[in-house]
Amino acid sequence: MSLVLNNVSKKFEGASRHTLQNINLTINNGEFLCVIGPSGCGKTTLLNIIAGLETPTQGEVLLEGQPIREAGPDRVVMFQDPALFPWLTVIDNVKFGLRLAGIDKNRQEEIALDCLKMVQLAHFKDYRPHQLSGGMKQRVALARALVLDSKILLMDEPFAAVDKQTRNKLREDIQNIISQTRKTVFYITHSVEEAIFFADRIVLLSANPGIIKKIFTVDFPRPRHIEALGFIELRAELLNQIREEVDKSVRQEYRND
Repeated sequence: MSLVLNNVSKKFEGASRHTLQNINLTINNGEFLCVIGPSGCGKTTLLNIIAGLETPTQGEVLLEGQPIREAGPDRVVMFQDPALFPWLTVIDNVKFGLRLAGIDKNRQEEIALDCLKMVQLAHFKDYRPHQLSGGMKQRVALARALVLDSKILLMDEPFAAVDKQTRNKLREDIQNIISQTRKTVFYITHSVEEAIFFADRIVLLSANPGIIKKIFTVDFPRPRHIEALGFIELRAELLNQIREEVDKSVRQEYRND
């Protein structure tokens, strides 16, 4: 097993209720796991706990049997904002983590170029971020995440800020890259279609407090097509489940008023 969450809960100081409650989950090596749920259900908080950026109020997270207590290079996070350094070239942005890790300079160049080839940006290695489109910037961020060869890749809605056409291309790129690298991926998305497109399993979190309402196994063959009957049926079920959680949250708000 790769990543284990045992009875993980999180309640922020001053909050009246938990953000997350009693999360028990095992993510296997090489698995692509997507997390969906209504806004405010604790998806990003859960990712931050796994990343070591937040500490659970109770419970523990184990990576290959070792407790996670802080951020580390074995868990790389890719956020919605690519957060590239504007004064660095594309390849220097990708090499940044390798430099911090003390990797030999020649090896840095080799690894970074390999990853840029993987995201189809090798010809743009000497460009600056302001010369790139939004989708290209995210591909640079992906290359930067891949160079450290972490045990798990944590992705927090990385394509939410790009247009639909670019998003569709990035989905294909991610699918191909993950198939090549066999990375373990923990992926947050608001897009039900995106979750079905990528996931081996989909975790649906309930409205605040976030608990695991249901886990869906997605065993459709790849590549997946949005027009396929199974895709359409699962999409309808997931949307219905999320709608139920949103309605429940609204009713709670009315009662609290």
